Amino acid sequence: MLQQTQVATVIPYFERFLARFPSLPLLAEAHEDEVLALWSGLGYYSRARNLHAAARIVAEKHGGQFPAALDDISRLPGVGRSTAAAVAALAFGQRCAILDGNVKRVLARHGGISGWTGDKKIEAALWQLAEARLPAASIEAYTQGMMDLGASICSRNQPACHRCPVSADCIAHTRHRTAELPTPRPKKVLPEKQIQMLLLIDRGEIFLEKRPARGIWGGLWSLPELDFNADPVAHCLLHFGVGTLEQQPWAQLAHSFTHFKLEIQATRLHPATRPPAQPGQIWLSKASALDAALPAPIRKLVLMTEHA
Repeated sequence: MLQQTQVATVIPYFERFLARFPSLPLLAEAHEDEVLALWSGLGYYSRARNLHAAARIVAEKHGGQFPAALDDISRLPGVGRSTAAAVAALAFGQRCAILDGNVKRVLARHGGISGWTGDKKIEAALWQLAEARLPAASIEAYTQGMMDLGASICSRNQPACHRCPVSADCIAHTRHRTAELPTPRPKKVLPEKQIQMLLLIDRGEIFLEKRPARGIWGGLWSLPELDFNADPVAHCLLHFGVGTLEQQPWAQLAHSFTHFKLEIQATRLHPATRPPAQPGQIWLSKASALDAALPAPIRKLVLMTEHA
C-alpha cells in the first residue's frame, strides 16, 4: 500500500484490510472482488491484484510460510528489487540494499548525484552507492534508519539539515545544493483523453461492468464506457439489446492519472426494459455498489446518483 502512496492516506485502508484479512491464508482464500473493494480509492490497483496473487503463491508453493530467500521474495508478483531487499533486510536480517524514493533522495544529496533519479543511468549509480554503504552488521536498524532519514529529516522541501546525523559530509548540504538535489523529474504536458460513461438506472439499481484485468482500473466494477462522441442510445441497442426511454447528459468529471488526464462525460439513461446481466455485468443498488470495488471517479459518480 505504501508504494506510490503516502502513509497518512494508507493508514485507514491498512487497518480495514488487516481487520478483514488478519492472516495470509485468509487473504489467499479471498475472492479478488473483495480484495479490490477494500483497496478502492487507493489507486494503482495492480498492487492489490499482485498482493492477492502473491498470497496465493506463498500459500500454495511455500506452505503458507513467507519465503526468506531474496530470490524467492523477488519472484512474487509485484515485488521489485527494492521491496524484496527491504523485506529480506527487515524481516530476515539479510545484508541487502534498498532504494525507495526516500533513500534515493538521501543518497542523491549526500553523494552529490545530479540527474533525475528515475533515469536508468542515475538509478544505477544510486544502486552502486546504496550497496557500497551497507554496514557489516545491524542491517535492520540501518535500513529502517535510511527510510526514516528520508521521510522525516531529508524531506523533499525544506530538509532539516541541522538535525541530520550525516550532514557534515553531505555534498548537497556543504555545497548549498539541497534545493537542486535530487534533480526534479523533467516536466511534460500530460495528454488528455475524453470518454463517455453511461448511467443505466432501473428500479433504483445501477448497471455495472467489470473492467478487463489489464489497463486502468483493471478488475474493478465500472459504468459502461464508450467513445466521447458515440451515440449512447445506439450503444445500448447494440451491446445490451434494449432501447431507452430517456437520455440526458448528466455529469462531468475530471481525473488525473500518472501519464494522462481523463475527462468523463456521464450520460443518464433509463432502459425501456432491463437488460439481463451477462458474465462480467451486474445490477446493484447504490448502497451495494458503494461496497463494491469501484474506481474513485466511478464512486463519485455513484454518490451523485441521488441527484440524477
